[in-house]
Amino acid sequence: MFTDSYFPQVSGVSTSIRILKEELEAKGHEVIIFTTTDPNAREDEKNIIRLTSIPFLSFRDRRIAVKGMNRALKEAKKQKIDIVHTHTEFSLGLTGKFVGYMLQIPTVHTYHTMYEKYLHYIANGRVVKPKAVKIASRYFCNRTMGIIAPSQQMKEKLASYNIYKEIRVIPTGVQIPDRIEGIKARKREELGISDSELVLLSLSRLSSEKNLDKLLHALPEVVEAYPTAKLIFVGDGPMRRELETLVGDMQLSRNVIFVGEVKNEDVKEYYQMADIYINASESETQGLTYLESIVNGCPVIAKRNDYLADLITENSLGMLFAEDAKIGETIIAYADFYHHSDVATNQEVWDELMQKISSEAFADAVLSYYKTSIDIYEAHPREEVKLRVNLLEKIRR
Repeated sequence: MFTDSYFPQVSGVSTSIRILKEELEAKGHEVIIFTTTDPNAREDEKNIIRLTSIPFLSFRDRRIAVKGMNRALKEAKKQKIDIVHTHTEFSLGLTGKFVGYMLQIPTVHTYHTMYEKYLHYIANGRVVKPKAVKIASRYFCNRTMGIIAPSQQMKEKLASYNIYKEIRVIPTGVQIPDRIEGIKARKREELGISDSELVLLSLSRLSSEKNLDKLLHALPEVVEAYPTAKLIFVGDGPMRRELETLVGDMQLSRNVIFVGEVKNEDVKEYYQMADIYINASESETQGLTYLESIVNGCPVIAKRNDYLADLITENSLGMLFAEDAKIGETIIAYADFYHHSDVATNQEVWDELMQKISSEAFADAVLSYYKTSIDIYEAHPREEVKLRVNLLEKIRR
């Protein structure tokens, strides 16, 4: 697997890759991660190859490799890898294609990111335009065996780029955690929150594409109905100071708590402590936080899209809003339902959903795609190699 983003960098992409890696290893396969160097990375990482990198422009907590293609090829030869799985269209993605070409093995790609939502990180959106994203994505994806899209929404976006390779929807799965006995009371006590108070959880990187300011603008309406309601921000990022200022300006300091970044293994404590998980983002392509929330028993309130409409099929799992102006109203409606309804979750629906979003099902689907890709490649190797020649020449230049 080739990725520009991996732990200790915390992101949905990093989490998705680690989940897949661990599940494949549990099934007896060997996974090698090729990624960027990181000053906070451990030195004793097994099967993780880090290539020299630098911070990526204004996105300072993300990195991009600046050399290491030949080293990656040497390591890949030594490991005798069977297939390359790229997770980025940038430095490590190109390195992965180079390795696949030189070893004459198939390459598949997961398209993780809706880049149009992130162009503001590059010269405030003045340099790279959506059309450039379309052209670059089409060029990269059409020179691979096939593409994995984490959602139907992403598949439709890629189809609009005129990508003719197969695009298979394989949502990232999550591990089903154990419920932590007494965690709700303990975590609330730690945060100075009583058992009776309504707790709303936002768990994400604190950045503009997450629309976190819209959650704050909806909060006064919620506080009017539930005066002691608390909104907990778990995560860190470039918007934190701006959000803290907005909280002060809106006189919401008693109702908002910034926890900061937490270890990945501790995230479940916050889901299991909260009453409702809320998310106003329109840039989510994998919905990992939605899935994590559900498997931890925390209902979801989020902006409606086709992926979530298929996931949140009954009120006990959460509610969706179509317009940002409806965020507060939807939270109140669900809080009323949550506190006053005695309608239990349909166990059959719950069990079916758990199976659908499990990390094991995710790994099985990806593994099946690997095997199909290898079979097709071995049947038509010349055709696939020919498609990569132009890209390889560009990489070398």
